[in-house]
Amino acid sequence: MTEALVTRRAGPEDMPACARIVHDWVQQTDWMPKRFTLADFEEMFAEALPMREIYVVGKPVAGYLSFDPETARIIGLYTAARGRGLGKALVDRVKCGRDFACLHTHGPNTRAHRFYRREGFVPVEQIAEGDDGLPELRMEWRREVAA
Repeated sequence: MTEALVTRRAGPEDMPACARIVHDWVQQTDWMPKRFTLADFEEMFAEALPMREIYVVGKPVAGYLSFDPETARIIGLYTAARGRGLGKALVDRVKCGRDFACLHTHGPNTRAHRFYRREGFVPVEQIAEGDDGLPELRMEWRREVAA
């Protein structure tokens, strides 16, 4: 694995970079509501760090994944560059040692839907309106058990 694809547990020093990745994605995505400033995202990340497993990839940080171990839910996965294996490396990190994970993805984000399907997630529920007012798709992954 190249150094760019090495994942590690995030620390407080990584939160500004994670916030920047999400902020930039929101700003570049036409259908995404622009409700939060960069400072808002930085505050949200600082508050989430003690409650979640947050992983980062890249030097400098080029992607992150936030995971709630109590619910086995991926809360967020964003990368600064698509198609370079960053998201896959982060999802593989969360799958390691687990038999189940779930997530919600924005309904309009068909690119994310294709990515998650490639990673073994299957759609299980359509949600009319998520926290940000957009429709969402709930997806689940289960480790295949050898027969």
